[in-house]
Amino acid sequence: MEYTTLGDTGMTVSKICLGCMSFGEGGDEMFDWTVDEEQATEVIDRAIDLGINFFDTANVYSRGDSERILGNALSEYDRDEQVVATKVWGEMRDDDPNSGGLSRKTIDQELDNSLDRLGMDTVDLYQIHRWDDDTPIEETLRALDDAVRGNKTRYIGASSMWAHQFADALHTSDSLGLERFVTMQNHYNLVYREEEREMNPLAAKEGVGVIPWSPLAGGYLARPHERADEMRDMTEDRYDTPQAREINERVQEVADEAGVSMSQIGLAWLLSKEGVTAPIYGTSSVEHLEDAVEAVELDLAASDIEYLEEPYEPMAVLGHE
Repeated sequence: MEYTTLGDTGMTVSKICLGCMSFGEGGDEMFDWTVDEEQATEVIDRAIDLGINFFDTANVYSRGDSERILGNALSEYDRDEQVVATKVWGEMRDDDPNSGGLSRKTIDQELDNSLDRLGMDTVDLYQIHRWDDDTPIEETLRALDDAVRGNKTRYIGASSMWAHQFADALHTSDSLGLERFVTMQNHYNLVYREEEREMNPLAAKEGVGVIPWSPLAGGYLARPHERADEMRDMTEDRYDTPQAREINERVQEVADEAGVSMSQIGLAWLLSKEGVTAPIYGTSSVEHLEDAVEAVELDLAASDIEYLEEPYEPMAVLGHE
């Protein structure tokens, strides 16, 4: 494993972050494809064996079950050696509108709930999962600043939004002397590169680490296009375009020539991009995790990168529209 600092912070993280969205006991319609605690723990244990020290979850993943499973697994290790990130914004309880959004009330109570499930006093990175149009950004940032000062989180981060919103948030933090976002968890992969227009350059200028979600387009870049029916429904329509098919075929071609997997090519491409700290790789398979980690040592030739990128054309914003 190779390591890097998280944006302009001094905190060191592995270049692969294990995404924990697939961990949960089920029972939630949105997460009916998750794996149970035993299988999830096997993946987490193997991740640590492979040198991964960076884990990303969210309160809404299986309505808190992902946080609980991750916390239980990490309790068997030295907590100081792990970097744990979770998120807030999504509604946690259908009958409680204050269980979602980014108001002070929501942040205060949901951070405490997340820490309880994780079995931790402090989380390393606390992220807003999306933008909240109903809450002034000043209120959100003051609540997050208090969370840092109260040692409930060490850093704060953001996820998919418009670049002008992120710029507004950073400016507000600077003007009010509040903690600022140190990470941007955005939707970014070979078949969705709209973030290269504004968000990624903004993050680089501001010293913000980019930790992309869906680095393999929900599995689309991990297998030939003809096997797209193996993917979850949320993925099939999102990337079902002629240009995506062409890119998928080129990923397969480059992978075959190099004698590696398609997943490794997709991750190696992301890791070659300036400003990308660590792709968030979610899996329920130890074998797939081991394959992904090998991508850290794979250096793509400039000609391969150009070949992979050439078919891309502008497309509609996906992920936070």
